Amino acid sequence: MTTVRSATLTTPDGPFTVVAGDDAVLASGWTDDVASLVALVHPVLRPVPATPDGAGAPAVTETSAGTVLANAVDAVGAYYDGDLTAPGRVPVRQRSGEFRELAWDVLRDVGPGEVVTYTQYAARAGRPAAVRAAAGACAMNAAALFVPCHRVLRTDGTLGGFRYGLAVKESLLVREAARGTTR
Repeated sequence: MTTVRSATLTTPDGPFTVVAGDDAVLASGWTDDVASLVALVHPVLRPVPATPDGAGAPAVTETSAGTVLANAVDAVGAYYDGDLTAPGRVPVRQRSGEFRELAWDVLRDVGPGEVVTYTQYAARAGRPAAVRAAAGACAMNAAALFVPCHRVLRTDGTLGGFRYGLAVKESLLVREAARGTTR
């Protein structure tokens, strides 16, 4: 069982919540609904819900996950203060199939101010014909901002989709384009 802790911050793009496990971010996004983020976590990483008789662990507890959570919260604040690479320095743990896990790792290498198309993303992940699988990796990404799926666009340059709305995606891309990188 993974023990988790969460925190919600106020950002220019709305409330942003981080759900952290013992050693990595498990989920994050522009919402204040912790339960919706915990539901995105792969079942093998998800905390065990409490049972009616009180047995089991609560969905969110305060334990050693606090250090990871503090680092993640600091990274989100740093991102909005201009250090666009800060979220990339925070460990993330997601589970799925082999391609999707690789695709999430590849996505972390797409730097601030850079955008790729779904086709380019699939090629970077080593499967140029797997454009739909690459799009699926973006859609199933539980750790928004830390795994920057907002940097992937349709082939025609339009925004495509984003779990937290196209206005947030556009805001992030505009912010990153205006500030460039701090690498």
